Amino acid sequence: MIQLPLGGKKLFVLDTNVILHDGECFLNFDEHDVVIPMVVLEELDKFKKGNQNRNLQARRFLRKVDAYSDDVLNEDGVSLGEQSGRLWIVLTDQLNQKLGRAFLQDCPDHRILNTALLLQQKHPDRKVILITKDTNLRLKARGLKIIAQDYTTDKVDDVTQLYRGIQIFETAPQAIDDFYANGGTIDVEQMSLADNIELHANEFFVFRNGSKSTLATYNAGVHSFCRVEKPNAYGIQPKNVEQTFALQALLDDSIKLVTLVGKAGTGKTLLALAAALERNDSYQQVLMGRPIVPLSNRDLGYLPGDIDAKMDPYMQPLYDNLKVIQNQFATTDPRQIGIRSMLENEKLVLTPLSYIRGRSLQNVYFIVDEAQNLTPHEMKTIITRAGEGTKIVLTGDIHQIDHPYLDTESNGLSFLISRMKGQDIYAHVMLEKGERSALSDLASRVL
Repeated sequence: MIQLPLGGKKLFVLDTNVILHDGECFLNFDEHDVVIPMVVLEELDKFKKGNQNRNLQARRFLRKVDAYSDDVLNEDGVSLGEQSGRLWIVLTDQLNQKLGRAFLQDCPDHRILNTALLLQQKHPDRKVILITKDTNLRLKARGLKIIAQDYTTDKVDDVTQLYRGIQIFETAPQAIDDFYANGGTIDVEQMSLADNIELHANEFFVFRNGSKSTLATYNAGVHSFCRVEKPNAYGIQPKNVEQTFALQALLDDSIKLVTLVGKAGTGKTLLALAAALERNDSYQQVLMGRPIVPLSNRDLGYLPGDIDAKMDPYMQPLYDNLKVIQNQFATTDPRQIGIRSMLENEKLVLTPLSYIRGRSLQNVYFIVDEAQNLTPHEMKTIITRAGEGTKIVLTGDIHQIDHPYLDTESNGLSFLISRMKGQDIYAHVMLEKGERSALSDLASRVL
């Protein structure tokens, strides 16, 4: 085993799943040193081919490490740059006795634990930390007295403080009267808000005093509030204040990026699809997709049938929402006929997100459902597909994540909301009130 130099710097041991999450993760540990167990490279070999995000991250990592030459195998490792630590690839051929007694099976996870244990023994002066997104592996590590942490570089600090997109204020009755008298626009100073109130572009507000109230949005360009009327989108009417704000953002073509977050039954997907149909004349195509997270993390190839048959179970929720809109109208209604025509002519397309990679989307109304199952890097990849005239809407519930290595703080939707807050072309609404049915709302609250 390579004898690493002594020193007070921390020594981070990286698991494979961290690299598959972020191919440049080893560059994000400041002045501390990083170790890649040889077994990790062996695992990465299985992910070199393919078009999923994990395949791209594996290739990205291998290219980056290869660029540092052969020095990663030397005793001194290789420097990762000025004011950064060093990188080693470590081969361990000696199985720690403590590990052998704890686990009967020899597997890659246990080999990674073995590397961390041997580093602890050989370098007692250094703090050895295992970095893994695998919760179970972190628990195993702590059972062996190894410090284990999640990869937190792209995590939101505190999801309970995540931007809501809506504020409610009590204000003077005269301010509300002035709002209506001015034709629905009023300067911020006239609303008599406290000096420490933080305002964000396209943020929504409920101003009220007794029985008087008004809904508004903040226009950062002119530093004023504009009244929000109750909109209608392809026959869908908002059922509460949150949905009113959501439809306002969805129908505003000047807002190019919208995020809607809420539990099941709050109307996120239905509102987004209705708004897209309402505004379809302004766009060349309405595109609606969702990430595919197969059960038990198994590839779609295991499912029977052709590609359409494999995708159908994952895309069915989108068709269900489309059916809700269609069922409002008689079969001879122009709007019902219009939806059928859009599907036939591929003006309205429902597709898995994996089919979007590499495309440039020009003048498209693009809805991404279940966006909480995207990593921050996948989120960036999708949004950078936006060409001229494109509007992107992302919907999801950050508390209902199917991805095995994401949580409420590390998923791409939380990451996006925390980074985009306050941007002139971005709006966000957190939906809390369920409107699917009384039974659905009861189940969400009680079960």
